[in-house]
Amino acid sequence: MSFPLYFSRKIALSKDNKNNLSRVIIFIGRLSVALGIIVSLITVSTGFGSKKAIKERLADFSGHITIKSTRSNSSYNTSVLDNNGLELNKIKALPDVQSVQKYAMVTGIMRNEHNFAGVIFKGVGKDFDSLRFKKFLIAGTTPKITEQGYNNGITISQKVANDLHLKVKDSIVTIFSKTDQKPVYRKFEVVGIYKTDIKMIDDQFVIGDINQVRKIQDMKPDEAGGIDIFLDNVNDIDAVFPDVEKLIGYKNYAEKATEKYPQITDWISIFDTNIALIIIIMLIVVVINIIMVLLILIIERTNSIGLLKTLGASNGQIRATFINYTLIIMVPGLLYGNLIGIGLLLLQKFLGIIRLNPENYYVSTVPVDLNPVAIISISLGILLISGLALIIPSYLISKISPVKAIKYN
Repeated sequence: MSFPLYFSRKIALSKDNKNNLSRVIIFIGRLSVALGIIVSLITVSTGFGSKKAIKERLADFSGHITIKSTRSNSSYNTSVLDNNGLELNKIKALPDVQSVQKYAMVTGIMRNEHNFAGVIFKGVGKDFDSLRFKKFLIAGTTPKITEQGYNNGITISQKVANDLHLKVKDSIVTIFSKTDQKPVYRKFEVVGIYKTDIKMIDDQFVIGDINQVRKIQDMKPDEAGGIDIFLDNVNDIDAVFPDVEKLIGYKNYAEKATEKYPQITDWISIFDTNIALIIIIMLIVVVINIIMVLLILIIERTNSIGLLKTLGASNGQIRATFINYTLIIMVPGLLYGNLIGIGLLLLQKFLGIIRLNPENYYVSTVPVDLNPVAIISISLGILLISGLALIIPSYLISKISPVKAIKYN
């Protein structure tokens, strides 16, 4: 064991520290490190957790990647997907693709004696991933689609249900307009109510039978307005997207879930800036406190520094001793900070103590993403940066004269 490391451990574990100024200084240093770790862990875990939760909600509702016809305009009435060059079986065979489902959409107005609501009727087929959608259900179920005949069951959002005073098993009339033709009236039965917490979805979308849309839009029985592609992981969208684009034909285009609602994407991107800013601020606070601890410890142990120099220790060895000493002081702060920070995050993850307004944050509780790599990186990063930051102030030791230091008390 090297002399600096050995001596730094001896003075760090010395009982003398319990009876002098070192006790207060060590406490302040450890407290600042612990608070830095706690705030950093909460910031990173909730920030990344919110980003991931919002992306997953968008993707689980409308597909991680969606294929549409290039003839689709800005309206929500889908154009017929072109099958030329569309290699659906190859898309299904891609390693990261979990499932695909066809759909077609048409806009309409639901009305009853209580109110009316403009809706987007998303017709799904027998390949609809009802298990994935189940997490959004708060009452009832989704329509059982067989694509044989016409299923009149629909699943509506809680927002639409509240506006129209609807509950499961109620009926509702919906009006669909067609260009240069009379409006089409359809009567549906509410079989389920869902809630995604994403306003742009909950305000508009209704899930029903794709054959209803085909009939209204004069589509053929095997035609669709688009295809939703679901992946194993929301983080794989950018990697899989180029492979999907090669298999969709020239008259169709692919769209990422994160591109469908640019206002949400822009809002999510703010998390990266906020996380970086808070981490930088906490690093600065921790580093300043640790530097102050080092300087006070050097001043307090001036007599010891003079004695070490007299015994032949070099300035480099003494500097290394005090840097190691300060880093050893930080270790309990790192441990307690991680224990408290991870404990608080686990409480939030499983109990959902802190709640949010979904109209502003797109989630009803603060999401938590406990990534082991991020947790370890925060601790190691603070320890490493603090160690580097201590190098320059430690040069104060070289200015101390052995003769004057021994007399100093």
